[in-house]
Amino acid sequence: MASYAERTAFVTGGTGFVGSHLVEELLHRGMDEVRCLVRTDPKWLSDLNVTPVHGDLSDVEVLWEALDGVDEVYHVAGRTRAPTEDAFYEANVQATLNLLGAVQHAAPDLDRVLVTSSLAAVGRCHDDVATEEVPLRPVSMYGRSKAQMEQALRERPETTPESYAETLPLTVVRPPAVYGPRDRDILDFFRAVKRHVCPIVGGGSARTLSLVHVRDLATGMVDAARHPGAHGETYFLGSARPHAWNEVKQAATAALDTWAVTLPVPGPLLGAVGAMAEAWGWATGAHPPLNRDKTREIRHACTACSSEKAARDFDYDPSIPLDDGVARTLHWYEEHGWL
Repeated sequence: MASYAERTAFVTGGTGFVGSHLVEELLHRGMDEVRCLVRTDPKWLSDLNVTPVHGDLSDVEVLWEALDGVDEVYHVAGRTRAPTEDAFYEANVQATLNLLGAVQHAAPDLDRVLVTSSLAAVGRCHDDVATEEVPLRPVSMYGRSKAQMEQALRERPETTPESYAETLPLTVVRPPAVYGPRDRDILDFFRAVKRHVCPIVGGGSARTLSLVHVRDLATGMVDAARHPGAHGETYFLGSARPHAWNEVKQAATAALDTWAVTLPVPGPLLGAVGAMAEAWGWATGAHPPLNRDKTREIRHACTACSSEKAARDFDYDPSIPLDDGVARTLHWYEEHGWL
């Protein structure tokens, strides 16, 4: 591949948490032009030197124009919560197929398309730590949509004799839980710790989880997209090792210079809380981050993964320790009045 200074990237989901950090990583490496799909509000991209592309993944002609002359595509856009299977399918499967169809039309000779999936696609797993070889048995609507998306990459569309995996230089990455500045999903956990309560499903050491800082994830995504040997491969991009929730609690209390009491949350109780939160969401016109679908994932899906394959293939090496990453995140929350 040529140097970054001579290249153009197209990013979907760049206005979001992970996507905005990915855009910053591309600019940091000297990417000549970064085009970002923007619906209305550029959000975290406002002060960055990017080329906004106004539209969404249903606007095929917009995608054709945006992809003209592009060298690399980073598909980060997707929905992490939605009220129905159809809504997840439209946002996470059909939108991906729309993008890949546009790539075939407008940039068939590009170097790489990096597609973002999730550890949630794995679901139930007999192993404590998932590898890329385990079968996909998702338990949530979100996880099923990501598994369906991965499967759709290997299926032959009605209009072509070959699958996208056969005709395009695809790489799939599956992040586990991601944290860092701009993330709202784990913010409530840190708010609870600041109030001296640490809610943990099953207790502090019952299960481990892979928790990757968003900067490490962004670095790994670009490295995967740039490595010739990653063509056609799927990778977990997680932490150096899984962590117990007690470790996360200790990192948070140390960074906040406070104390917190662990509050074990039984699985059935978590499910009830998710149902009540979802009911309140229906009443207020919002879909809360903790809902029945999410509680099924928390209770039954695999939460830890191995990044050994990525380390072996392109030297993936997450460099931000948990204590440091949590401290940086909490400092950002406090600076921006979120905590």
